[in-house]
Amino acid sequence: MNKVILTVTLLLTSLVQAAEPNADAATLELASATLESMPNHQYLDGTVEAVNRSTVSAQTSGQVKEILFDVDDFVSKDQVIARLHDTTQRTALEQAEAHFKQVKSDHERIASVFKKGVATEAEMENAETLLTSSRAALESAQEQLNYTVIKAPYTGIVMQRHIEPGETASPGTPLMTGISLEKLRVSVDVPQTLVNKVREFDTAFILSGEEPPIPVTKITVYPFADPASGTFKVRLELPTTKQQLYPGMFVKTAFLTGQREFLTVPTSSIVYRSEVTGVYVIKESGAISLRHIRVGNQFAQRTAILAGLAPGEQVALDPVAAGIMARQAAGKE
Repeated sequence: MNKVILTVTLLLTSLVQAAEPNADAATLELASATLESMPNHQYLDGTVEAVNRSTVSAQTSGQVKEILFDVDDFVSKDQVIARLHDTTQRTALEQAEAHFKQVKSDHERIASVFKKGVATEAEMENAETLLTSSRAALESAQEQLNYTVIKAPYTGIVMQRHIEPGETASPGTPLMTGISLEKLRVSVDVPQTLVNKVREFDTAFILSGEEPPIPVTKITVYPFADPASGTFKVRLELPTTKQQLYPGMFVKTAFLTGQREFLTVPTSSIVYRSEVTGVYVIKESGAISLRHIRVGNQFAQRTAILAGLAPGEQVALDPVAAGIMARQAAGKE
């Protein structure tokens, strides 16, 4: 702790005490602090959401035979997640198949005699109607049997399990709730004073820790405000990314709101020492001093300076070399 205090004290002292003129300063590569137009962003908190979040429900009746996955399990698309006992459905399918076979045979017989003028047109129409309805009944019975095997609609993770083996399910009974991590979005509450800018510039980024900003692929602004908070719900669609984002996480969002003039310096000229952020300023006399600054956004290879510098001041592009020269000059005092 004492070491940190001593380091900060020495650094802060160097902010107010410029070194003596240094002939070697002429060898340093310098850059001017200049005013530049840079993108202006508004920062808001957002919450990561899964685009695909749904509850899989039973579509037929039956006793639950087995549940193959549990909470936190990873499931691939079309994997079987549960089965129902299918005795009733199989019996119904067998009956539908037998009935269809009989109706089809009758239809073929009537069609044959109809061509010979023995059967009436009404008998032929009735046979066709029965064939159509029995075929539909057969397809429905097959579908009901298929419903006894429940599959995952997409690749994801099981969040909730709503039923156990042995329980009876009926159409609409919830079985499992899951989310997909393949498609994510961020939900943000945007103040009404900002929403028009969000619509106008239609550009945003997601900021997650020290990772590079993630560009948003699509911005959707809800057409109504929350009457309680006066904010608009905005959804930010994200591209596929290797960054570790998960539903429920809080992230920072940056919405482009226009352009603004900032005092900037090359990002490479900024030095970070303990709790101090600064640049080495070179006076016309050649004196070198470490100047404490407050930094803003970085754009391209330049960083906005919010406080600590004036336009036109010269900074060293190599802060390491400048620091060595400053210490050497201070040692000669």
